[in-house]
Amino acid sequence: MTFPNDETGQVLAEMQQAGIDLAIEHSVVFFHLFEQKEQAQAMVKYLSENHPEITSSLHPDETPNVWDVDCTIKMIPTYDAIIAQEEAFEKIASQHSGYNDGWGIEA
Repeated sequence: MTFPNDETGQVLAEMQQAGIDLAIEHSVVFFHLFEQKEQAQAMVKYLSENHPEITSSLHPDETPNVWDVDCTIKMIPTYDAIIAQEEAFEKIASQHSGYNDGWGIEA
């Protein structure tokens, strides 16, 4: 399988080369960063109220005064599905003054 020549495509190609079966459902984690804990909490609250299929967790980042919201959803990690989910999360995060910071598959 070939992937587009961008960061998401590169990550998927590396996963495939590592032997991860991308044709089956995985727990995919999307990472978001916030400068204020309250903003991060607002995203977690929004997700829990509106998207119960998404598990979210809030924790301090390694960088001081930055908060992480990790959002896990079970999905088949196709390129198009990853891109669409990132765009959906970006809209939600930006409403709470946050932004996307990548994604990965839980091992």
